[in-house]
Amino acid sequence: MRAGAVALLSAACAALLAAGAPASATAARTAVARTAVTGVPLASRIPRASPVPLPYRMADTGGGDQLITARAPGTGATTGTVAWWQRRHGRWRRAGSAPARFGSGGLTEGRTRVQGTSTTPTGLYGLPFGFGTGPAPAGTAIPYRRIGADSWWCQDNASASYNRWVRPLPPDCAARESERLADHPTQYARALVIAFNYRHPVHGRGAGIFLHVNGKGATAGCVSVPAGSMARILAWVRPAARPHIAIGTAAGPTALTRY
Repeated sequence: MRAGAVALLSAACAALLAAGAPASATAARTAVARTAVTGVPLASRIPRASPVPLPYRMADTGGGDQLITARAPGTGATTGTVAWWQRRHGRWRRAGSAPARFGSGGLTEGRTRVQGTSTTPTGLYGLPFGFGTGPAPAGTAIPYRRIGADSWWCQDNASASYNRWVRPLPPDCAARESERLADHPTQYARALVIAFNYRHPVHGRGAGIFLHVNGKGATAGCVSVPAGSMARILAWVRPAARPHIAIGTAAGPTALTRY
């Protein structure tokens, strides 16, 4: 083999290795031949590697086979992206995505959040049940509760029912400190409970954090998406897949990949 051909073959092999492509002699010879014919440098024709799916880059996905990610550019943002992911045969694939809205106060670390700040808590959380003023979308498998005139979410720090759905409002839960769910027919047409501060509620940390339908603007601390996307998410979620939602930012201490 002539020296010029050897040098060209070596360059082709190096470029293939750098791109993560197979570096077999056959592949290298093919690349050399195509370069000679087209005159286009090999490096400019090697496809870029696809981005690694977000769940693979996370510290924890909850251990199940379904994950919703809600990511904002930074803690001061009120908009971002929600995506939902399915794992089959050990491989994560995105099942859908939608533009998202966050709290008017931005995002903050969930473990130190303070109630009344209109911030969306970052972290990894379960999704215990859905609810809404409208019927559950066809195919919904997660438990779903219909909102009635006496359906409330107790946010009274002095109540034993703090951060719980109640129907009717118990005597120890003040109405002025709680949310009557029927008062928000647009946002709560359909929703999923985000289990922030839910299993063992810490009074004063916050209550009533949901994934729900968009309203007019930023939320009071929830995550919201367009109505069609919310319906698709509810029909997609399967309790047997142990679904979770991860909320975070693109980088920094509250980066979604840290949860």
